[in-house]
This record gives sequence, structure tokens and C-alpha cells, in this order.
Amino acid sequence: MNNNNSSKKKHSLGVNAALNGLQSILNLIFPLITFPYVSRILSVEGMGIYNFSSTYVGYFLLIAGLGINTYAIREGAKFRDNYRKMSNFSSEVFSLNMTSTLVAYILLILSLLVFKVLNNYSLCILIFSIQILFTTLGTNWLYVIYEDYAYITTRNIVFKIISIILLFVFVKKTTDYLIYAWITVLASVGSNLLNYIHAKSFVKLRFSWKTNWRIHVKPTLIIFASAIAVNIYVSSDNTILGLIKGDREVGIYGVSVKIYTIVASLLTAILTVTIPRLSVLYGKKLFNEYKVILNKLINLLIVLTFPAMTGLMMLSKNIVVIIAGEKYIQASNSLAIIAWAILFSLFSWVISDCVLLPAKREKYLLKSTIITAIFNVMINLVFIPLWSYDGASLSTVLAEVMSVTMNAYYGKDILKKTLTKKTFVKNVLDALIGCVVVLLFCYMVNLNVKSFVVGILISVPLAIIGYFITLVLCNNLTVKEAVEYMRNTFQEKRQF
Repeated sequence: MNNNNSSKKKHSLGVNAALNGLQSILNLIFPLITFPYVSRILSVEGMGIYNFSSTYVGYFLLIAGLGINTYAIREGAKFRDNYRKMSNFSSEVFSLNMTSTLVAYILLILSLLVFKVLNNYSLCILIFSIQILFTTLGTNWLYVIYEDYAYITTRNIVFKIISIILLFVFVKKTTDYLIYAWITVLASVGSNLLNYIHAKSFVKLRFSWKTNWRIHVKPTLIIFASAIAVNIYVSSDNTILGLIKGDREVGIYGVSVKIYTIVASLLTAILTVTIPRLSVLYGKKLFNEYKVILNKLINLLIVLTFPAMTGLMMLSKNIVVIIAGEKYIQASNSLAIIAWAILFSLFSWVISDCVLLPAKREKYLLKSTIITAIFNVMINLVFIPLWSYDGASLSTVLAEVMSVTMNAYYGKDILKKTLTKKTFVKNVLDALIGCVVVLLFCYMVNLNVKSFVVGILISVPLAIIGYFITLVLCNNLTVKEAVEYMRNTFQEKRQF
């Protein structure tokens, strides 16, 4: 029965990408609904305590995580068709994760006892700290390995709706930030508790001290070190901008980053569902199948990221005003600059998670991440004093260029064997021609339509239609395959 469960969970990459995309959209919509409400209800001090406590606990979540999620997906994907081996592997990884969680709690409590400045935040920090245990119990890596995105998405929708209802019912006063913290934690705790209960449908999960620590600890620590380095270079721009320029500049830059993150998150949904499949194929030395899927993934990202980057750059002013209001209009320049980072960051992630990690090249990934982190801090210190939030955006773009360059260098032997050069080059050229069409449509609308809302309502449909018609006329293979896939799916549903 359990072996059948393993095979049942294999869904098409298209369905998984759609489900994961839906989940990404929900994760982005949720703050857009809740933030405007709580920012008006809660006091500035209350929001400050809430945000600080959440960020503070995030560091201990990182310690508890120990890079296990990435490691478990890569290694566990090889065993998912073998119930006994998968149960043993899952129990060992789970035991390691529970141990690192205990260490995280000890460090958290010690920090609260030692640093008296945290007294004002201690209660809120303790509420958020509940997430540490339940994130470990949630074993989210199991659901990624078995590609059970339908369960994850359904569960996510249910708890997001419950949280929104509780927020509007119970958060009424300026002092209700602790209630808001409890509601935030509830969504995470409820989801992860259900995950832990449902995990028995995949494996027999148990805690055991008889774990082969040596096998698991070294690769997880390398991935963990990479995660810390990533955390440094992701947060350094905000930190340096705040120290050198001030809160206003951080606020303007924050809008650019938020919008950039929304677009990048929707595109990364395509990548996330592919990682376990590629890990399985590489681990089993099925290199022909690995090559086919990786090529399709890279070509699909080329087709989607180029127009997303171009559209975000051309419509930056419209998007900023619609989402954040005219008082943040200065963020449009930094958004237009940081839009370039989408292209480089996604391809850097493809190489790191779909090439270097399956090939067990964590040490090269760690080296790349550390160098990129140092480089990013250095160029932030140069550009932010000169160009403020625009300088921070430029630093992010250059850091992503550095990251993708180094990752490509460390994975060049695999990429040479895997990528079909002719198809890759043609795909890039097709996408660039299509982007010229996107650029022209957006420019003409911006020139003739003064309303930001009307402008974006006209530009986006025209740009999308014009882009894909251009790719069809260029006889683009990726678009032809996508159209064929949709046609076959539609015909299957009609027959059913």
C-alpha cells in the first residue's frame, strides 16, 4: 500500500507548476490584504515590536533548519519509490532536525536572558518561537519530494482564510499586536501540524538517537553556511541603506523590493516543482531524461523572464503608484533597475538547485555564495552613498550577475553536456525580438495614456499578446510545445 502511495504522488510538472504558482499567489495576496488593515489599526510601536520579533525569531528558524530542507529534497528524492529506505532516511533527517531545533531554542532562551534590551520584545518573541518547533514537525521537504502540491495548496488556502477571518474579528485596538502575532503563528502551526499527521501516508516517521550523523551533518552544514551567506547579502542592502540614508529611503526601496519579489516568486514556482524530479534523475544517473527536463526548464524560463523583466522596467511607475500610492513614486526608478535582477537571479537559482546541488557540489555553491555576499556588501557601501535606493537596486543586479557567473563556472561541465546550444541561442534571440514588441507597446501606451491604471490595463494584455504572437511567428519551439501540451490536455478533458 505504501509503495503505491509513493508512485501515486508523481504528477505532471505542468500541474505541479500551476499548483505551486497558485500557492505563491496566495502567499503574496495574503499580506496585501492584511498589511493595509493592521498598519492602520495597530500603533507604530506595536507594529515595530511585531516586525522586530518576527525577524529575530527568523534567525533561530534558520539555525533550526540547518540546511536540512534542501539536503532532504536532494537526497530523499532518490529513495521515494522505496518505502523502507525512505522511512529510514526520513527518520534520520527528522532526528537531526529535531536536535538542531533544540539547539535553536537553547540559544534563543540564552539570548533573552543575556540581552536585557530584548525585554520589551520577549513575550512577542516567545509567541513567534512556537513556529520553530512546528516548522520542523511540518517536514515540508517530504511533500516536495513526493510532489504533493495539491495537499499543500489546499491546506494553505484553508489556513490563510481562517487567519484573515480571525484578524478582522480579534484585532481591533492599537495594542492588539500580540493577538496579531498569535494569529500569524496559528496559520503556521495549523499547517505544519496537519503536515506531521499526514506524513504517515508517505513514510514511517520517528525520532531516533541511532542516526548516522556523519553522513548527514557535513552536507547540511555546508548548505546551512550558504543559507547564512544568502541571508547576509539579501539583507545587507536594507541594513546599509538604513544606516547611511535613513528610514524614508528604506521605505521607498522596500516598495521596489516587494514588487520585484512578487514577480520573481511567481516565476520561481515553475522552478521549485522541478527540483525533486531533477534530483531523482541525476541521482539515478538517468542523464538523458535529466537533460530533457533541464533544457525545457531553462527554455521556459527564458521565454517568461525576458518579457517579465522588460514589462516591469517599462511599467515601473504605473505599478508603484497602483500598489503603494503616489507618495512612493520615487521607487519607480529603483524598480526599473532591480527588474534586471529577475533574469540573473532565476538562472543563478536554476544552476545552484538543479545542477550544483544534485551533483553534490555544495562546497562550490558555498564559495560562490560567500564571495557574492562580500561583493554585495562592498558595492552597497560604494553605490548607496552615491545613489541611495537606486544604488541599492544596482548593487542587487550586479550581485546577481556575480552569482550566476560563478555558479555557471562551477557547473560548466554539466551545462555543456546538458544544454542544446542551438535551441538555447534561438530561444534567447526569439525572446529578445519579442521584448522589442513589449517595449514598443508599453512605450506607446505610456506616451498617450495619462492614467496609471488605464495605462497598465491596456499595456499588459497588448504586450502579452504581441510577445507570444512574435514567438509563434519566430517558430519558437518552447511556445509550440506549450500550445501542444494545452491542446492535448483540453482534448483529454473533453473525452473524459
